[in-house]
Amino acid sequence: MAVTTTTAAGLPFREAISFFAGKVGVTTESWSDVWRDAHTRAFMVAGAASDALVGDFQAEIAKAVAGELPFAEFRKRFDAIVERHGWTHNGTPGWRARVIYETNLSTAYAAGRYAQETDPDVLAVFPYWQYVHSGAAHPRKQHLAWNGLTLAADDPFWTTHYPPNGWGCGCYVRPLSARNLARMGKDGPDRSPDIVMRPWRNPRTGAVSQVPEGVDPGWDYNPGAAWRGGSPEVPVDARWRAVGPVPPLPPLPAKAPRSAPSAPA
Repeated sequence: MAVTTTTAAGLPFREAISFFAGKVGVTTESWSDVWRDAHTRAFMVAGAASDALVGDFQAEIAKAVAGELPFAEFRKRFDAIVERHGWTHNGTPGWRARVIYETNLSTAYAAGRYAQETDPDVLAVFPYWQYVHSGAAHPRKQHLAWNGLTLAADDPFWTTHYPPNGWGCGCYVRPLSARNLARMGKDGPDRSPDIVMRPWRNPRTGAVSQVPEGVDPGWDYNPGAAWRGGSPEVPVDARWRAVGPVPPLPPLPAKAPRSAPSAPA
């Protein structure tokens, strides 16, 4: 199944397009040269060290984010770009192309969804978010454990755990209303889980940083919040509201992203 940034109606996802359009291409030697929320403003392909090479990839991914370039076509263009620039990359061409494609589309989609979910009119009716596992055939244990976790939209958990939470992660957030919670037999959100940190050493620099368990290094940030400038403000009374006008829900993923092996983009 392919990654898509079109809505359920097949229309371009304008928030995702806007997110990606704000990125500036940067050259790098390693995937860790651009870290965490710096990806919100920077487009990079690990090891792409010339502006022309980065620019060619960025132009093609922009088409993909706009819903104009399926992976099969990007795969062909990837080969053409590599040949044109004489680029030597890590991994097989098919694997590397998929990681670049899926990483950029999944983060753009997440940022776009976040923008929709934090619209004040939407938050007023849907002040809770539920973590939804992608249903991957080979799931990460911790991501599966978070499946169904329902928290207030402004819970600090979402600052570091709003999906995707790693390479190839297809998890997403589902907005819920107080009425939805009541139907689930809940009178409020779940207890926010403790965040356990683990040390991670950058193999290139030797620097050690703390990363939440269950989240790949460098993925412990919220693309949408970094883009929009912070956490949402949820109206207090919205958390207990069970009736009222209901605005349209943000679109759910039309298709779950196919998992890629854990690797840099």
